[in-house]
Amino acid sequence: MSFEARPRNAAATRQAILDAATARFEREGYDDVGVRDIARDAGVDPALISRYFGSKEDLFDEVLNVCMAGSDLMDGPREDFGRRMAHEVVFGPSKGDAKMKGLLIMLRSIGSAKAAEVIRRSSQRCFYGPFAEWLGDPDAAVRARLAGGLMMGVSLSREISGGFDLSPEECESLCSRLAAALQDLVDH
Repeated sequence: MSFEARPRNAAATRQAILDAATARFEREGYDDVGVRDIARDAGVDPALISRYFGSKEDLFDEVLNVCMAGSDLMDGPREDFGRRMAHEVVFGPSKGDAKMKGLLIMLRSIGSAKAAEVIRRSSQRCFYGPFAEWLGDPDAAVRARLAGGLMMGVSLSREISGGFDLSPEECESLCSRLAAALQDLVDH
């Protein structure tokens, strides 16, 4: 196998690998993706994946980190949390959104024992842990799990059905009810 010569740019090479891995993991489960497949998609020698990321498992973890990064979950006033998150879940971007990509990648790969452990660690490190800390009381971990599950469930429902198949008024009602439920979890 031959590779086109790429200009030597470590950051660009690392990003090309990460982009190729994200696309592969989004289409196929963890066990169905090979390092050689990712390298071919990125136009690099497979050895570069080890050089930049270590193992396939480490690369998968980095893909999840990137998809979960930059979450505005805790940005903004606490008393506005429910409204902000409900609006994002009901009216925000869907498939192209990095968070939705991350969720789809996790769903495709959760059947793999190796991937499941990476998903568990990454979810705790990037989402549940910081969210519970932000909530900040002895019951915070439980409330973070409930709120996260509610947001993921409604988001998945939207993706699976290609939208909610609701009128604009019904979408507003869904948003309002979801906002109240999420806010209650943050406040109590």
